[in-house]
Amino acid sequence: MTDPERSVPTLIAHRGFAGENPENTVAAVERAAGRGRSGGPGEPGAPAGRRADWIEVDVMPTADGDVVVVHDAELSGRGEGDGTGADGDRGLTDATGVVWETDTATVTGAEVLDSGETVPLLIDALDAVPPGVGVNVELKNPGRWDLRPDEKLDAEALADRTAVWRPFVECVLGVAEKRENDLLFSSFCEGALAAVREASSLPVAPLVSESIADGLAIAREHDAAAIHPPIDAIRGTPFFDAERFGESAENGAPDLLTAAHDEGRAVNAWTVETWYQADRLAAAGVDGIIADYSTLLRD
Repeated sequence: MTDPERSVPTLIAHRGFAGENPENTVAAVERAAGRGRSGGPGEPGAPAGRRADWIEVDVMPTADGDVVVVHDAELSGRGEGDGTGADGDRGLTDATGVVWETDTATVTGAEVLDSGETVPLLIDALDAVPPGVGVNVELKNPGRWDLRPDEKLDAEALADRTAVWRPFVECVLGVAEKRENDLLFSSFCEGALAAVREASSLPVAPLVSESIADGLAIAREHDAAAIHPPIDAIRGTPFFDAERFGESAENGAPDLLTAAHDEGRAVNAWTVETWYQADRLAAAGVDGIIADYSTLLRD
């Protein structure tokens, strides 16, 4: 999904450029892909950004087994209060309940961030992406709380977690594999990536938040095309957190960028919110930025 000769990183629209658009909605996908509705990139009054090379969306199931595009487990999540709206904090949507315990009609009828847009089915989000734009599907949750993210699993645990993810991953693949778009499947959970590789030859990418060593080990185990670390895991940038990701960290973390590139894997850093972050990450040699805004890259 990246060109090693390219000086400008691949631009990956995080949740459809969540800083500009109502995240993980059809409108966000359309605008990020340059198809344009009011307020999309390149339209009057819109940010002077450019079309995304790839669009990242999050998926999980409803109680009816349908695949929907949403990030938070709780439909009323993200508020600082109790999520009921009684404190005046609306949350992610105007509905309540856990996504995978709620029927599809209620989930897909939930309005996202007072935008007029609702939570879409994955198929509807994919229909909004033109063939020339890639789609990074983040496998967020298979419909349960007892996940094991950010961890390289032993053989027994991996078999168990792969079985947990398998039914949902098969549903996602049943929708996504029909597309002409390039696809990449990412997750914080090794079981999700294992289930993808078990069922298809489509590329995968581990998301890293804690252990670089574990992330690289997962990438090797499942022949990942890329690895997705946070921006503070990238050495040679002002954001690098040596305490968490440097030699002083537990077990002495390797240089993720060098190790991944030596193994032929792309490094796509998340979540990039400013042009300065994008600029420094590009200078350090990342292959892609997972960005909230379309305006961050300077060609």
